[in-house]
Amino acid sequence: MPARLDAVDLAILSELQKDGRITNVELAKRVGMSAPPCLRRVRALEEAGVIRGYRAMLDEKSLGYDIVCFAMVHLISQAEGDLAAFQTRIREWSAVRECWTLSGDIDFILKCVTPDLKTFQSLVSELTALPNVRTIRTAITLDRVKDEPIVPL
Repeated sequence: MPARLDAVDLAILSELQKDGRITNVELAKRVGMSAPPCLRRVRALEEAGVIRGYRAMLDEKSLGYDIVCFAMVHLISQAEGDLAAFQTRIREWSAVRECWTLSGDIDFILKCVTPDLKTFQSLVSELTALPNVRTIRTAITLDRVKDEPIVPL
């Protein structure tokens, strides 16, 4: 069941998605309330799992990861054990930054980063060699058009 959020909760979430480093005092000011009740609301949203965490959004290219790619993976078997084994391996792989299960012809889509094309080719070779992998299609990104917080409020 979706969380029951009022207009103040939505305003708090909107401000935190824009700037997760905002102070509680500034957040309270922007949503039109005093700091203590604002902090209680934020804590309640955290405890309810609506706010999953906070992180810095880093620019991969400035850190030496010139290749951002997506890999679409189709497995031979979708049996629960086979899916779990694939997911376990992917969780351990630092180059894989996101992994989503999909409906339809593709079982997983992975967002990966590598420093160069040679490392990208190695990544594809390793993915292809994993047990239960039938096919992999990859696409190297050219430019980021939009990168917004996930939840529109």
